Amino acid sequence: MKKTLLIIEDNEDIRESTAEILELANFTVLQAENGKKGIEIAQKNLPDLILCDIMMPELDGYGVLYLLSKVPETATIPFIFLTAKAERIDMRKGMEMGADDYLTKPFDDIELLNAIDGRFNKKEREHTFYSKAIESLSSIANHGNGASELKKLVGGRKLRFVKKKQAIYFEGDSVQGIYLLLTGRVKAFKLSEDGRELITGIYGQEEYFGVQALFSEEAYNETVEALEDCSVCLLPKDTVMDLLNKYPDIGQKLIKILSNNLREKEDQLLQLAYNSVRKRMAEVLLRLIKQQDQPAGEEIFLRLLREDLAAMAGMATETVSRTLSDFREEGIIGKQGSEIHILDISRLKRMKN
Repeated sequence: MKKTLLIIEDNEDIRESTAEILELANFTVLQAENGKKGIEIAQKNLPDLILCDIMMPELDGYGVLYLLSKVPETATIPFIFLTAKAERIDMRKGMEMGADDYLTKPFDDIELLNAIDGRFNKKEREHTFYSKAIESLSSIANHGNGASELKKLVGGRKLRFVKKKQAIYFEGDSVQGIYLLLTGRVKAFKLSEDGRELITGIYGQEEYFGVQALFSEEAYNETVEALEDCSVCLLPKDTVMDLLNKYPDIGQKLIKILSNNLREKEDQLLQLAYNSVRKRMAEVLLRLIKQQDQPAGEEIFLRLLREDLAAMAGMATETVSRTLSDFREEGIIGKQGSEIHILDISRLKRMKN
């Protein structure tokens, strides 16, 4: 089926030349010369993808994205910014608001078509994740109106695919909402004054993060970064707060998640203060094993960089290497590169206790 694209661009030459390329590629193309007109066309025609300039009269690209994201019918349409600016702050702002990609002008026809094909491919992949997102809500909402409304919220959101080492948000960023992690793993960390990382949490599949900042009504107090390629769903702050006010059962579950996170951080602080190097490393490995939630009897493999283990345990990377070497010589683990094979979990547990 022929797909429809909308170009919102105030520069007539760029708009016309882009439309010509897309029509040659067998797309139906709609055009708007400003943001206000673009919104009208998008809401009337519901295009399959939107290409939008940032700097425009009447309503800029950020305004277009914001207003379209508030309407369920247009909120999930893939959105690509066209911009002559490539500064990091502009890219971050757009991505935080829900943009899918950027094209920096001037761009050629191959760049344009590759970006569009990439968005459509990811759109197809998103459908396979929606069922996972909705299934995972059973951990946060009971049956009834609260669960139904929360499922509607996730079903109407864009999923964000995050590459390894890409930040999802930074310490000090304003709170956008809470995140549901569907695939992969992420780490939350703080930086000391001398630039060292202290990992405050690692989150896995079907876990939520950003809950504390939502309740405290302050900026995010830690940075969250992908440990591997992952997919996340952002539940917007305003919508979540409305649900909390209407459905207390959702609030109770979020408070429970927050309490568990705080307890884990308290335990981590006590271990950093009082435990020996070996005991701290054993505790970190056991925490990572617990997060993987593997069936009993299966071989356990952990994949984590030495630097991340050091940030979790609060020790130097050289100390991590020396301790892991000791564990390997004692037959507790096997190690190849960044992969750790747990050979004797019972000894780790005894070491912890």
